[in-house]
This record gives sequence, C-alpha cells and structure tokens, in this order.
Amino acid sequence: MRYPLTLTVNDVPYELVVDPGHSLLDALRTDLGLTGTKEGCDDSECGACMVLLDGRPVNSCSYLALQAAGRRISTVEGLVRDNQPSALQRAFLEEGGVQCGFCTPGMLMSATALLAANPSPSEGEIRAALAGNLCRCTGYQKIVSAVAQAAQEMARPTPG
Repeated sequence: MRYPLTLTVNDVPYELVVDPGHSLLDALRTDLGLTGTKEGCDDSECGACMVLLDGRPVNSCSYLALQAAGRRISTVEGLVRDNQPSALQRAFLEEGGVQCGFCTPGMLMSATALLAANPSPSEGEIRAALAGNLCRCTGYQKIVSAVAQAAQEMARPTPG
C-alpha cells in the first residue's frame, strides 16, 4: 500500500505517494531529485545524509518519509540564497574543509544547526556538533576552522 505525502523541503511543498518504508533520504534523492544529500552507510553512522528537520539535524537514511509530513526539511541545496553560497559554504572552500566532498553536505547541515543554536561556538562545541559526521579526507581540523570562520563572519554587522 502507498500513501500520499506532502513534504516541505527548502520552503517548497511537494506532493508524493510513497511506500510506508520509504526513507526520507530516498524521497529527497529519488523522488525530488535533490541529490546534494548523500547516501553513505545507510545505517545512521556516517552523517552523509544529514538534513535539518524543524532545524534539528537528523540522518535521513533512517528517518521515514511519512514521519516528515508536516515538518520543515532543509537540505544542503537550501543553503544557497540568490545564487550565492552561504557564509558557511564559503568558509568551507576558503579553509580547505572540502576535499573529496562526499561528507560536505552532511557537515554543512550539522554546522548550520549548530550556528543557528549557538552563533559563537567554542572549538569543543563545534567538534561535538560534528561528531555524527565522518570524514575520511580532511582530518577534521579544516572543517572545524571553517565553522569557526563562518561564525565570526556571521557575527560581523552587515554593511548598510
């Protein structure tokens, strides 16, 4: 049996019909074509599939699409505004926090949630917020530096 589902992703409503066991990850990637969210372990261990659900990070591989009905979902595609990367995305590039890039979408989403909740995190708080995201390339220091740099940039007053 399949069920109708309305998902709001990056402030855009979508109508789907899904099987009860359909993951949010599959809905995003396969049904909606939002392929920025990556499938890594498919077991909630690597964080590559991290999205924000009502502002909180969740592993979309182990979250059912039907559970997301009526919730606000944000993916890495939603970080870009007016065709411009976010401060966090720019910092990842500037600090070398992107190497192969596979973990980057999940890292960005976890860091986005952190900075929304704590605009001035310590290094330890950044590391704790990213603990659910695995990276095989960077050694994490450049990612942590990128999040700290983005926090500083976001704290600066915007010119008038």
